[in-house]
This record gives sequence, structure tokens and C-alpha cells, in this order.
Amino acid sequence: KINRLLENLFKEKKINNLIQIGANDGERFDILNTYIKKYKIKSLLVEPIKQNFDKLKNYYSNCNFIDFENSAISVNNEIYKLYKVKSKYIYKYSDHIPGITSFDIKHLLKHGVYKHHISSENVKAISIEKLIMKYKLKNLDLLFIDAEGYDGKIVIDFLELNTFKPIIILEYIHITNEIFKSLIAKLEKNNYIFFSLNENLVCYPDNDLRNINFN
Repeated sequence: KINRLLENLFKEKKINNLIQIGANDGERFDILNTYIKKYKIKSLLVEPIKQNFDKLKNYYSNCNFIDFENSAISVNNEIYKLYKVKSKYIYKYSDHIPGITSFDIKHLLKHGVYKHHISSENVKAISIEKLIMKYKLKNLDLLFIDAEGYDGKIVIDFLELNTFKPIIILEYIHITNEIFKSLIAKLEKNNYIFFSLNENLVCYPDNDLRNINFN
């Protein structure tokens, strides 16, 4: 499982700084939170929904090694609102549903959310390039993305505009076929080796393959 891979990476100090896009509230279905706290990893956590963002900051309130960004990561300023389940209806759904906020209303509908239970929230947006510039990042070991279908576009934009070669882990199951093909081509062009693990695509720079360890 991906937890075994991550445990080895953090334990062996291969991950000293990271960006997590779609950090949600820091707790729900989050496989990074334990490692971030345990190893005191310099982290930039990105979450666009204000309610989740406030919970996120509270969850990591005693962690002075973390920066927080209340924005959506967008390509060409195309994201300005996100769809989510209205608070008064959230109890009708499983605990997974609060984490499927998306730029595409169809994403919620295919998860069984009724249309009249959905609302939109206007969000601030920033590109991945401007995010890196804003926080003056000089290096990056891990880019971790859970953006409910927008993941592929973010990674493509990142690989086009940045010289960093971090390990990249993204949820791929909701990416459209067209974007997924472009993503794979971009990864190959940038000499990444990649494989699927659970619902994630794990991508390693080809000079970093020694760090793939499940033992």
C-alpha cells in the first residue's frame, strides 16, 4: 500500500519538504498528516474551501513548520468556484462525501449527490508557478495532489513551468482520458517513471529510483 512507500520515504529522510494540494481539513482521508507531524516536515498545505481551511489550520495549530494557502490551484485562471454539498445535507451522505469538492459539478453527481444538495463557493485561485514564487521555495521533494479530477492539469502545468524534479503523487482515477494521455506524455518527456498504487499515480524522477522501497 502507499502508506508503506511513504513511511520508508519519510523514515529515510528522502522527504524534507512538500506541497500538498487539496489538504482538506487535515484529518479526513489524509495519509500525509501523520508523517508531517511525526517528522516535522516543512510543508505548504493548500485548501480552497474556507470551512475546511479553518479546520486545517486548527489541526496543525502547533506546527510552526507549516505554511497554509487558502486558494485553488488553477491553470490559466479557469477555476473561480468549486462545488460542494450544502452543510444542511452533509449528514445524509457517507464520511467520504465532504472530501469530493470539485470544479466540476458532475463529479459530485456521479458520487450520488443530489443536485439540489449541491452549492457552489467562490474561491481564490493561484497557479502552481505563482504559488512556488509566493512562498519562495528553493527545492521540493514531494508534490502530493488530491484535486478531484483536476490533478492532471496541475501536474502538466507544473512540469511545463518548473525545474524542480520532486516525487509526484496524484489521484488519477477521476482524470479525463484526454488529460490523462497528455499527463503521461509530459511525464515521459520529463524522464519520470510512474506506476499506479491504490487510486494514485506515483511518479519518480528516473535518477531517484533507488528510493522506491516497499520493504
